[in-house]
This record gives sequence, C-alpha cells and structure tokens, in this order.
Amino acid sequence: MTIVARMLTQEADGIGGYMACAEGPGSRPGILMAHHAHGVTADYKVDAYRLAELGFNVLAPSLFNMFGITGTSHIGQGADLQAKYSDGDFLGKMGEAWRYLTGPMKSDPARTAAIGHCMGGRLLIPFAADNHQVRAIVLYYPSVRDEPETPHRPRHAFKLAKTLKCASLVFAAGKDHIATPAIQGPLWQSFIANGRLVEWHFFSDANHGFRHPDNAGFQPHYADLAWPLVTGFLQRTV
Repeated sequence: MTIVARMLTQEADGIGGYMACAEGPGSRPGILMAHHAHGVTADYKVDAYRLAELGFNVLAPSLFNMFGITGTSHIGQGADLQAKYSDGDFLGKMGEAWRYLTGPMKSDPARTAAIGHCMGGRLLIPFAADNHQVRAIVLYYPSVRDEPETPHRPRHAFKLAKTLKCASLVFAAGKDHIATPAIQGPLWQSFIANGRLVEWHFFSDANHGFRHPDNAGFQPHYADLAWPLVTGFLQRTV
C-alpha cells in the first residue's frame, strides 16, 4: 500500500493542515483530527500516516490557519486564539474540514470518525452533537472546565455529552489541571447517559497532554499505552 501524505495550504488546497491516505481510487473510512491548543504539531503528522496505513483517510486541519493565522504550529498561542475566536467560530471551521474530508478526499461520511486532543477534544463534543454523521469520537483529556455558559462558549459539555449519537472513547488523566477529576466525574456520567457505546480510560498518574511531545506533561508510556486502544476502537466502530 502506497501512502500519500502531505501538507495542505489555504492557497493551494483551500484548507490548511496535513492529510494522509492510501493511494488509489475508491471511498474509504475517514478520520478528522481536531488539534490541541498548539496547533498541528509534528505528532499529528505521524499519527495521520499510521492511521492511513490502517486504511483510513486522515485530515488534520489547522483551524488556526483557517482563521488566517500563519505558521505550521502555534505553540504558546492557543490561549489567546481561543479567547479571540468563539466555539461557534471553531465549529464552523471544523465543518469546513469535515466537508473537505468527505468531499475532495472521498471519505465515506457513513464511516467517518474524529480524534481530538485538549482543545480539540472539547470542541468535538458539540461538533458530534450537531453532526450525527460522526460515527465515533476519540477524546484525549478534553479541556472541559466547570464554567458557566457564555456567548463565547454557549453550550457546556455536561449537557451535550448526554445527547451524543456516536460511540465515544475518552482518556482521562488523574493529574489533569484543566479537566480535573472533580470535573471528569460528572462528564463521565453525561457520556454514559447517552446510551451509546462509551469506553472511558482513567490513568491516575497521567498528565494533561501526556500524548504530545511538545507538551510539558508528555508521558511516552501513556502515549504508547493509549494508541492500540485508539486503533482497536476505531476499527470496531468505524
């Protein structure tokens, strides 16, 4: 199997980010990767290639590039950009990326899932709630806070997770300083209330960001432990 993997740019492709898929005709299952607050860092490109080797069309859109923010990664800029752009703004760009994945990339919309980390994991909850075509979601330490609903973030995950129609795999970290264990408890209750398949893995001594080498909380052991759980879940549900 020959894998095509390359950067995407707003100028040449109409969308910024990275894509990977097997070469050749035909429709395949797809995966949308919703990045963390650092943007599309190098590890997304590695994961996209590995998932393409399993037969998935993979798109990791740079949501920040889609807002006109230049650069291939945005380490240190995530908090300011989330303060500038609302959930509605981000979800609109994720919708554009979904249409690219199921349009030009020829992914089967009935067999397409999403993976999100941190910021991307939190945003995938409203995205999947609004888009019932999403077959499954994988959330690494979604950055859900116990905060009031505001015009900037109008719908809390505690409410939305109950409405999901897709299968969910969630990785929760005991040392998460954003979605603390006190937040993870009611979030878990909301997920299991939707009546769909839910796999929830709690690592008591894991950090927020354990998957990402560019994050201060990186823990290679947990990154390696989670990966076969992710691929097995996707192969079963998509």
